[in-house]
Amino acid sequence: MQNAAITRESHHPRGLRAITANFPNAAEAALVIGSGLLTLLSFPNFDLWFLAWISLSPLFIVVARAEKAGQAFVAGWLWGTIFFYGTCWWLAFPMVRYAHLGAWLVYPLLLLPIAFVALFPALACAFAALLVRRFGATALLLAPFVWVAADWLRYVVTGQLWNALGYSQAFHPWLIGTARWGGVYGVTFILLAFNAAITLTLIGRRVQLALLSLAVLLVAAVVVASADLQATSDSSGSKTEAAIIAVQPNVPMDLAGDPAQMDFLVDRHFSLTRGGLQLTSTHQISPQIPHLVIWPESPMNFSYARDPHLRKVIGDFARSEQTSVLFNSLEPAKNGGDQNSAILVNEKGEMSARYDKIRLMPFGEYVPLPHWLPGASSVRGLVGEFEPGNSYTLMPLGALRAGVFICIEAAHPSIARNFTNAGADVLINISNDGYLGPTAVMRQHLANAVLRAVENDRDLLRVTNSGITAYIRADGRVSDETTGFHEDVRTWTISKGEQGTTFYSRHGDVFVYCCALVSLGFISASFMRRRVW
Repeated sequence: MQNAAITRESHHPRGLRAITANFPNAAEAALVIGSGLLTLLSFPNFDLWFLAWISLSPLFIVVARAEKAGQAFVAGWLWGTIFFYGTCWWLAFPMVRYAHLGAWLVYPLLLLPIAFVALFPALACAFAALLVRRFGATALLLAPFVWVAADWLRYVVTGQLWNALGYSQAFHPWLIGTARWGGVYGVTFILLAFNAAITLTLIGRRVQLALLSLAVLLVAAVVVASADLQATSDSSGSKTEAAIIAVQPNVPMDLAGDPAQMDFLVDRHFSLTRGGLQLTSTHQISPQIPHLVIWPESPMNFSYARDPHLRKVIGDFARSEQTSVLFNSLEPAKNGGDQNSAILVNEKGEMSARYDKIRLMPFGEYVPLPHWLPGASSVRGLVGEFEPGNSYTLMPLGALRAGVFICIEAAHPSIARNFTNAGADVLINISNDGYLGPTAVMRQHLANAVLRAVENDRDLLRVTNSGITAYIRADGRVSDETTGFHEDVRTWTISKGEQGTTFYSRHGDVFVYCCALVSLGFISASFMRRRVW
């Protein structure tokens, strides 16, 4: 018997045993996998949003029963890998479609960044398990604090908060009012608290735990209901300040650069614009109020500063139609290089404002690799290297001021918040998601914009090249959505209303910092308690 034991140990080195000891058993793996699948089903394009209110409970059951933090870490990592891969698989689309790489290579390689991002929910689960082990089952109610802190850490490290749990509720305005004080983190927190309370009810065997869970559920319901009543903007009955013509030109992604094709696409922009201007008169919109034509970000690569013909054509059009034109342009930076910019040409045909994109897309507009790294220069040659802007320039539109941000900046809460604090009456997002194809990214990106509107209590106009173009109200209602990958035009009117600023606009991520401090305090206390014992 002793020899057999020695033989088994020789086949299973101590390090390997330590790792495999943290692997979930079949039942635990089923709970974690089921949790990941239910959560991804709550996101676009499945849109089974209600599942997010229960989908974390199976994972939390595994976390609460984990004997070691390492077991919860592996469970959280598995959950994160399933969830992020299932909701972000579209990242492989441009590499297969435009770089012509084999799907057999791209989809497995996508697991590498996904596995890295999955480390953050893994950390949240590990620390939550540690707290449960130290303080008992009720410590599971601290999981929302830890998870939100881990989400914030994910944003700090990766620069992205894509598909935070709160975004699953984006298309249900009455459920996202908490964003006015906590941003998308606040919505995430309420969802997690609801899941934690359900889990505590399932695993608890005492009446006290059941009553505590019920109290948490009631508090969560009250917070959601009261937050929905906190909107301060109300433009109903207000004076119409401006008319908007939103153009969705559906410029193809694989432009060959042929001059005839480019001329044709420019003509398409103007043709759609004229059609939109005619609609304003059909809808009896007064020609006396300012009119703004919005062209989205697209592969056209307009360059207003470098192209005198473009300046003349747009200037003549703006003067003849008595309208301002807002469009995306490749502009020279002051210290050399290029900037991804938004240009506003006013009714006099003159450029009146320019905003330079501040938050650039990694590996799309810059390469986040040090210059000394082998191969970094080659990647820069393929991707290019844009210079980021540093000023939140507002666009004048009659009595209104607009904060315009570009594409992925809709996923950065600080951009819309800074524009609001600078005095923006309305937010505008010009974007191009066409490179990622007819995938879930279109509605996921729209969900980001919805939360930016609610966080700041500002109407948001989203104008895209290939969809989804939409008018987003300050309370999160989405209207006039376009369908993807075809030409379209929308006409809207905007009013100033009685606007205020939200707690989130004024104070930013204070709620997140509080979650981080609470998490750090309890985690530190758990280690101190262990040393005392």
